[in-house]
Amino acid sequence: MTVGVLALQGDFEAHAKLLLELGATPREVRTAADLEGLDGVVIPGGESTTMSIGIERENLAGPLTDLIRSGVPTLGTCAGLIMLDRDHLGVLDVSAKRNAFGRQVRSFEAEVQWDGGPLRAVFIRAPWVEEVGEDVEVMAEVDGHAVAVRQGNILAVAFHPELTGDTRVHEWVLAGAHA
Repeated sequence: MTVGVLALQGDFEAHAKLLLELGATPREVRTAADLEGLDGVVIPGGESTTMSIGIERENLAGPLTDLIRSGVPTLGTCAGLIMLDRDHLGVLDVSAKRNAFGRQVRSFEAEVQWDGGPLRAVFIRAPWVEEVGEDVEVMAEVDGHAVAVRQGNILAVAFHPELTGDTRVHEWVLAGAHA
């Protein structure tokens, strides 16, 4: 199973390492050709404006959107959540608020409920979901704000699951790729 990790900016290497540990073959995605034959996609955290510029520069928006809309399991973390929203790639029916919890010095860790149990979540200049569409399921909240949502083949989280050693979020992508 080959999972592409958008590698234009952000900590894509941590996602690739975790996917490798779970038995997948990670592939760094920088161009449209890198999307060929993928079984899943991860859009990592980083800085959403810089990612948008890179996606535009490499003409990735159309091919990436087409791949996600084809049903390939997709995970967006932190800035990846923003990139999937209505105002960016437009494949996830949500509106995200950038840096919603505050700037870098306001970064924090919190326990969220995930799949019936606790999950340690690392929030770094994290967004939250301000508005969700009808077909979007809120998976986790912090202080009344949605920080994890799912719509069909797309899972988007405002935190960094690649930093905790807990593999459950990434396992969702792999399970969807097996289906």
